[in-house]
Amino acid sequence: MREAGLQRQPGTLPVYAGVIGVVFLLFCKPATVNAQAIPGAAPESTAALARGEWPTYAGTYASARYSPLTQIDRSNAKDLHVAWRWKSPDQAIKGANPTIGPSRANESTPLMIGGTLYTSTSLSEVAAIDAATGETKWVFDPKVYENDLGIPANDGWLHRGLGYWRDGDDERVVILTAFAQMIALDAKTGKPVPTFGTDGKVDLAQGLRRPVERDYYTMSSPPVILRGVIVVGSSVMDWWGHRPSPPGDIRGFDAVTGRLLWTFHTVAQGGEPGVETWEKGSWKEAGNANVWAPMSADEELGYVYLPVSTPTNDYYGGDRPGDGLYGDSLVCLDATTGKKVWHYQLVHHGLWDYDTPAAPSLIDITVDGRRIKAVAQVTKQAFVYVFDRVTGQPVWPIEEQPVPASNVPGESASKTQPFPSKPAPIDIQGVRDEDLIDLTPEIHKEAIDIVAKYDHGPLFTPPSERGTIEMPGVAGGGNWAGAAIDPETGMLYVGTYRLPFVVSVRKPRSGESSYDFVGEFRYLSGPRGLPLFKPPFGSIVAIDMNTGEHRWRIPIGRGEVIPTIRELGIRERLGFPARSWALVTKTVMIVVQSGYFSAPRLPPGGTRRIADLNNFDPHLWVYDKTSGEMLAEIALPANAVGAPITYMAGGKQYVAFPVGGGPLVEELIAVAL
Repeated sequence: MREAGLQRQPGTLPVYAGVIGVVFLLFCKPATVNAQAIPGAAPESTAALARGEWPTYAGTYASARYSPLTQIDRSNAKDLHVAWRWKSPDQAIKGANPTIGPSRANESTPLMIGGTLYTSTSLSEVAAIDAATGETKWVFDPKVYENDLGIPANDGWLHRGLGYWRDGDDERVVILTAFAQMIALDAKTGKPVPTFGTDGKVDLAQGLRRPVERDYYTMSSPPVILRGVIVVGSSVMDWWGHRPSPPGDIRGFDAVTGRLLWTFHTVAQGGEPGVETWEKGSWKEAGNANVWAPMSADEELGYVYLPVSTPTNDYYGGDRPGDGLYGDSLVCLDATTGKKVWHYQLVHHGLWDYDTPAAPSLIDITVDGRRIKAVAQVTKQAFVYVFDRVTGQPVWPIEEQPVPASNVPGESASKTQPFPSKPAPIDIQGVRDEDLIDLTPEIHKEAIDIVAKYDHGPLFTPPSERGTIEMPGVAGGGNWAGAAIDPETGMLYVGTYRLPFVVSVRKPRSGESSYDFVGEFRYLSGPRGLPLFKPPFGSIVAIDMNTGEHRWRIPIGRGEVIPTIRELGIRERLGFPARSWALVTKTVMIVVQSGYFSAPRLPPGGTRRIADLNNFDPHLWVYDKTSGEMLAEIALPANAVGAPITYMAGGKQYVAFPVGGGPLVEELIAVAL
């Protein structure tokens, strides 16, 4: 049995790899509460949460998505309502200049520090907002849309959040823009910090080991700022039109000056450990293997955890034989030096776009009487890999198991892939008749007939020229919504949805690419406009991380809005196949769900306006976090398209999240009692 990512580093341990409202406010609970310590969070981070702040993308760099606030609880959750709505300044800019084009989705999750929300926008603007009223305090516009490059690479006009750093009276907000600028702003004024980089800016497209073209290289997720170092990833176009593709290297910059401190090569280079996993010298031109998702960090250890994605070209690896470190890996670095502490490769020689999609979740657990500082990584392939975050040792065994070979000429798929023994997979893996939708025998037969048109098999069945059904598909499983952690109980809550894709490879057309084969993918609908696989179509799974056992699964979303389900008279909650985000507090679990999905998932025979696709049955749900019992279902004006936060302002607890994108107005919405 091969141990994935096994490597010994010098000097380290061996690792594997209205009225009621007024009355309520008079008796509301105080803004400061006793906080459960967040694993890996520095005391000041835990104190910030206790004050009702939300200082990083996921609360703290532990990426727990947890708050100790208690004002919203099971007795009053049904009284939640929209408190205010904030309209993005992007709307005015796009209205004045339609050539800019629409954003894909308004995915930015705000921060809240000292009564002010800070958010980025799809056009890489930065805004400060009064957290209690939703009134704008200031807006900074870097005008990145004033260029001849058009729409940014990969995801287009899309941004997910900011970094915040403070040293005494020096408070800064840091944005990584859509065209690869790092800008540091004075948090009080919104003006660039003149002593940072050049007039407050650092060009992140410069200083890499080879030149990059800006139409393939961008930024969308926030940085981690730890021990005075800004740790920066990138978003690289997941395609095959450029060769070589930009490198996905991780870099550390001085938080005060913006000076480059270190670079970590996500594709091992000559003379570095792991270069032998890039056979035939493929390391010389291999690109991507970038970190587009948010990162995590242990503030006490000074370690940063990197969810590294797939190398180019995503669905064909004949030009990069070998396992290809550090593609599709979880990598732990020392934030001060950039030196690798440990790594574990989660997918060898990736062919499925199973890039590591979410910030790793830090959690302290007790397994068989032993206390462990752990890190849990959710994946698109529906696994949750769990490691000791200090050493990289798997908490439960991870076994290398045989997987199907590829029939594509020149492809050498890995003979094995790493399968965790615990926790069990969070969703269906691979394609089996017994997992296909079976609301009626006739529907089940129709689903079987659809599947028969394509190659299919167990998890990790490689892409083919005919087309292979990939389940989970390229959108997960677990995706960038990630997981939420309850540090008091050791529970992990992760959203998943059943969305199969057909992935195929073909010879490139003349002038299209110099690779031998290029890949394509598309969503595969089931019969009669239904999902292809059985319900729940979207769900949240609760896992006891002390034992690795699943505790419950609950459907998220109302599948009964699908016309065929209504026609069948089914009233059971089946879930809806869309991304969902969980937020855990001391009292409850709060969930929002995206409505941003594409036309093929809708019933054939009737068209829907694009706006409907982005605003589909929007709700916020509140659950008992112990049992999964639904406590409240609150109708919203629009679907969330990014992660929610919770905070205290003016003695009231709010939950805020982004909505809109495409033809819909981009907003922040805040709900409260």
